[in-house]
Amino acid sequence: MSSQRLIYLPLGGAGEIGMNCYVYGYGPEDQERLILVDLGVTFPDMDGTPGVDLILPDIAWLEERKDRLDAIFITHAHEDHVGAVGHLYERLGAPIYARAFTANIARHKLREYGYSDDVVRTVSPLPESIKAGEMEVAFLPMSHSIPESSALIIDTPKGRLIHTGDFKLDKTPVVGEAYDPDLWATVSKNGVKALICDSTNVFSPVAGRSEASIGDEITSLVAEAPGMVVATTFASNVARVKTLAEAGVRAGRSICLMGRAMRRMIEAAITTGVLADFPKVVSVEEAREIPRENLMLLVTGSQGERRAASAQLANGKYHGISLKEGDLFLFSSKTIPGNERGVIRIMNQFSEMGVDVVDDHGGRYHVSGHANRPDLIEMHKLVHPEMVIPMHGEHRHLREHSKLAETNGYASAIAVNGTMLELSGDAPRVCGFVDTGRTYLDGSVQYGALDGIVRDRIRMALNGHVLVTVILDEDNEPLGDPWCELKGLAETGKSNAPLVDVLEADLNQFMGRASQRTLDDDDKLEDELRKITRRSAQIEIGKKPEVTVVISRLSA
Repeated sequence: MSSQRLIYLPLGGAGEIGMNCYVYGYGPEDQERLILVDLGVTFPDMDGTPGVDLILPDIAWLEERKDRLDAIFITHAHEDHVGAVGHLYERLGAPIYARAFTANIARHKLREYGYSDDVVRTVSPLPESIKAGEMEVAFLPMSHSIPESSALIIDTPKGRLIHTGDFKLDKTPVVGEAYDPDLWATVSKNGVKALICDSTNVFSPVAGRSEASIGDEITSLVAEAPGMVVATTFASNVARVKTLAEAGVRAGRSICLMGRAMRRMIEAAITTGVLADFPKVVSVEEAREIPRENLMLLVTGSQGERRAASAQLANGKYHGISLKEGDLFLFSSKTIPGNERGVIRIMNQFSEMGVDVVDDHGGRYHVSGHANRPDLIEMHKLVHPEMVIPMHGEHRHLREHSKLAETNGYASAIAVNGTMLELSGDAPRVCGFVDTGRTYLDGSVQYGALDGIVRDRIRMALNGHVLVTVILDEDNEPLGDPWCELKGLAETGKSNAPLVDVLEADLNQFMGRASQRTLDDDDKLEDELRKITRRSAQIEIGKKPEVTVVISRLSA
């Protein structure tokens, strides 16, 4: 019998922020029993993934081994950890375990695909544990920017692992469980083989602040505003939504929630018991009748999402409510890298209306949900593992976190997506590589990032498109002139003639002199027509468009 080994394999979330998907396994080499931690998404952008709805992890390696997959554990309900469960569950099929709030969100996603609520099993935190193959897993409460976020204690025959999930060291988190260093010390006292740890804020040099620290600042801001106040944050940050609502009430304002995701998260928090004392809210219809100086809206769209409530208000009106000069709009959130353009667009739209826009550049109205560098050092010392494996971060975050761990005497290794580490010994060892990539959800269809579909879409967007049609008769002779249809191209080039006329004239000349061998061969003819079209367009307008050639042959 081959020796048993303990492995860790990120399929998403390592070398990037988002799309978290981590595999752990124990057993003989290539026969390990497996568990999966998190199944998240990341979001597309118009530059690199135009038209794509969501980006999912590539789980092909795991799908091929799904007979060895014992369980899926979801650490918390952020989209980059739970967002792919509905889209990918059919390909895996293992039971999903989550705490009550996260389970509520996961079930909602699975219902959209027709799955029973029984697929997700609600688990209580430590001391309850779940047996999964030869591993045993327990949820360890931890503070973050969403309720019931948990680290995972993964006990294996080779030792205890702690997978932190996303976390911050917040002893007064407003909603959800506080950071409890005594509990963490207790679960670590008998030894931890590896701490697999969040790396997001490793470059932030000051200790993180508590959610409770910003309530008074927000209250003062709202109280001094002369007109209506609108605030946006992540809908999933239930504690922040509560902080904002309570600040509005203290400032003498009625609170109205706007945006489906905001209402959904608050409802889930109340239903599952994590939120018991949220301030009374008014309906949109009631809000329209309340004087502006007595109203505060809490809206979705902190990242500039085009269909969210913030963007709708920036475009003029949402559910009959519009902003006016003298109103205040607060971004109580951090802009995720890559979303800056959408956020700035909304800020400028509000500015043009005369609305005062306040963001978090001064650090007064937002605190991060992730541990900063001093907090990571505290976590390392508290757990005192044999090794620290950085996760949840871009490569620069993982590398810096690994250097930090090694400086303080812990063995470490950088494992980006697709890098398999063996954790059985005294130090992590790379023991293999797995092909990983991204799966695009495009409408109702999933396909791989390397399938070429998005690449072709980008090329058409950059270069424009020409459709060339030719008809040949029974003797393979041209029947009439070729014709062109243009999309996304200038109508007139340097000759001052319509571009379509120039292209058709050049194509017609070619058809008149083409050899019979070329006219008889669809592939050769298509290739020549494409080359001529691109060359003529380059001369006329300085661009080589994408070209589709349609050859129709009449049969006798």
